[in-house]
Amino acid sequence: MNSTDTIFVAGHRGLVGSALVRLLNERGHTNILTRSRGELDLTNQHDVNSFFSEHKPAYVFMAAAKVGGILANNTYPADFLGKNLAIQTNVIDAAYRHGTRKFLFLGSSCIYPKFAEQPIRESSLLTAPLEPTNEWYAIAKIAGIKMCQAYRKQYGFNSISAMPTNLYGPGDNFDLQDSHVLPALIRKFHMAKQRGDAFVLVWGTGTPRREFLHVDDLADALLYLMEHYDSEEIINVGVGEDITIRELAELIREIIGYEGEIRFDTSKPDGTPRKLLDISRLSETGWRASIALRDGIRSTYDWYLDNVA
Repeated sequence: MNSTDTIFVAGHRGLVGSALVRLLNERGHTNILTRSRGELDLTNQHDVNSFFSEHKPAYVFMAAAKVGGILANNTYPADFLGKNLAIQTNVIDAAYRHGTRKFLFLGSSCIYPKFAEQPIRESSLLTAPLEPTNEWYAIAKIAGIKMCQAYRKQYGFNSISAMPTNLYGPGDNFDLQDSHVLPALIRKFHMAKQRGDAFVLVWGTGTPRREFLHVDDLADALLYLMEHYDSEEIINVGVGEDITIRELAELIREIIGYEGEIRFDTSKPDGTPRKLLDISRLSETGWRASIALRDGIRSTYDWYLDNVA
């Protein structure tokens, strides 16, 4: 990508999109297109086509989606399926029709089967049933992957699809009702420390294992893939190691300085038992993550204190 090429970051106010815009600016890109939901409704086919017809972005990072944790997915299954299908379909089709040179679709590690062999290879896709607590979002993302592959096969559309592991970092959603586990724990422990609570209640048993990637590392990987990866095959983006939710809670408690007890609500769902990505394909391209989990959580907590708390 040249510094003057028109680059559309769909979903620039989200966790991933905001990190992409920061990095593109840092690297001297001067023609970055962004639109808020109020300025451009990506579920509206006519509006999306008009936008692409007018601006004709050369590169598109598809980071726009309706996202959330277990509670949100269980509560709003129709929204997670329908809205994500509409957003993806409109943007992918408009990008193809209006001459986008390269398109990067952002998927999710939840596309893989609940009991996929660990670490999860890209070839595990569609080999077994999904995790029920987020299947609606996963099915939408799988449809987006397949749409990119179909447009590549039928029309020669230059599209790639990246599957990140669990993300965190500045700009995350810290709402306890619909956030993911890491930001939710940061908020829980911070609030408990402020109130002087005797314990913090964590959903589930604490035994599931999860891999966490700082969003700034993901942004770096996505720019790298846009420049260096060209295949219809999906590619995992992660760090190659995981920890239990119990270990994560203990680490966050230590960083925040909360001295109370951690209790686990075993009546709540655990989700997938383990979700560690096989990053061999990514490593072979020459890219590796650089932000350690402890450092990333500490900087994320600092951002939370400055911008949310």
